Amino acid sequence: MKNNNPILLLEDDQIDVMSVKRALKELKITNPIIVCENGEEGLEYLNNARNKRPCLILLDINMPRMNGIEFLRIIKQNKQLKVLPVVVLTSSKEEQDKLETFGLGICGYIIKPTDSKAFIGILHIIDIYWTLSEQP
Repeated sequence: MKNNNPILLLEDDQIDVMSVKRALKELKITNPIIVCENGEEGLEYLNNARNKRPCLILLDINMPRMNGIEFLRIIKQNKQLKVLPVVVLTSSKEEQDKLETFGLGICGYIIKPTDSKAFIGILHIIDIYWTLSEQP
């Protein structure tokens, strides 16, 4: 494995959490998955010095308490957190959400597929790009 740092998943929908975990398992990605149900929980995780820095953040936009865009605004103002790669994985097809998140420095914007094979395909592309899985 290239690294063993966790993947931080900010997602409030438990079905989507299970879909991500299932797809990562199918792809043999063994990085620990840290799940936070909103931006506030994500910030608590990132600001706790005892926690390992994630190698990747998978971010939903529509979450309670603090949504993904609010979360992005905060981490991109922090010198240590702004370098973390963030891929938005959301159901939002709003052009404004795309423009705003890219303006905040995300690495990618992906609409969540409903088909499990498509979900695995999306995460496989992310895996290839970020080299999260074991290398030969």
